[in-house]
Amino acid sequence: MGEESTVKLHGTWASPCVLKAKLALNIKGIEFEYIEEDLQNKSELLLQYNPVHKRVPVLVHNGLPIAESTIILEYIDETWVHPPHYLPKDPYLRAKHRFWAAIIHQATEILGKGLITKVQGKPTEDTMNEYWKKLDTAEEFIKAELYPYGCPSFQDVKPGYLDIVLYSHLGTLDVVEEFLDYKQFTPERYPLLVSWTKALSEVPEIKDATPSKPELIELLHVMRQKNLPPKA
Repeated sequence: MGEESTVKLHGTWASPCVLKAKLALNIKGIEFEYIEEDLQNKSELLLQYNPVHKRVPVLVHNGLPIAESTIILEYIDETWVHPPHYLPKDPYLRAKHRFWAAIIHQATEILGKGLITKVQGKPTEDTMNEYWKKLDTAEEFIKAELYPYGCPSFQDVKPGYLDIVLYSHLGTLDVVEEFLDYKQFTPERYPLLVSWTKALSEVPEIKDATPSKPELIELLHVMRQKNLPPKA
């Protein structure tokens, strides 16, 4: 089905949720047309395909739109049934992977608010502390429940569901922290999550889809300039 179908992805290059969809397509080896959207001037197609949220990503498969990044990830895995398979066969493990993916997604929504306000130069201590507490919980329980022996290896196994979610939200965090001179995501505090993210960054399908450091730094500078107070 996948080889004969047409696949398009509407997104914005810097979005972690769009990266999630790109990674899901890349790792499965699915050819797709990428359409960059300007969220300040949304296309008629985007508004037509996602009239409820009016945001990216939107996957369009044979003319049928699918919105929301995690739903897109599961749709890809269920539609293109060839390996690699993103979720474990065991129902209990599938539930665990979905649960921790949701926790990481929720945590990084908090992080996004905190980092944006930090780029703007506003105090964010409460927001950032809430984020770090959630990440502390993820580090502790994912290690205990899924990876008691440390970081998973991707030498002979392709990344799966939880890997894709984790990397899409944490894969470029080091660049953002370097820009803000605000280093909290460290191997000392998060030995599993940091080593896991680094291992994923070396996977070719992931490396190819990840925005470059200069692009991200330039975007952060633009965000900061836009939010500087006007000169007197």
